[in-house]
Amino acid sequence: MPDITMISKAQARPGFTFYYQGGAGPCRPCPFRNACLTLEPGHRYQVQNVRPVVHPCALQEVDANVVDVARAPRALLVEAGAAIEGSTVETGRFECSRLDCPNWDVCAGPTLAGKSKFRIVKVDPAKATCLIGRNLKRVEAT
Repeated sequence: MPDITMISKAQARPGFTFYYQGGAGPCRPCPFRNACLTLEPGHRYQVQNVRPVVHPCALQEVDANVVDVARAPRALLVEAGAAIEGSTVETGRFECSRLDCPNWDVCAGPTLAGKSKFRIVKVDPAKATCLIGRNLKRVEAT
């Protein structure tokens, strides 16, 4: 069963993907927050269906559609020993200041929340590049 949330009318189309970062200040008094803030921060979601229901959004200052979403796979880097297809890992941002690293966005980037649980659906067999020497593998996870 898909989750429901609200996103701007401009983004409300099947196939649109986004990273859910959680609620913000304007969401606290919103009467629609129980329908909107239903997702898990740090995870990537894809719109499956757009419902005809529209509500005002205080955060984005536009009208927002109610949409059905499902978790979409995202790239992550995990410790090599934990990179097992079908397993669940808890991971978050690694401490790293090497912005020149080709994997920085999936290792320490802003789309990663604090510690979150992910289910590994695919493992890249090659060792991932890490400019500070960690033994990591790139995975696709939901």
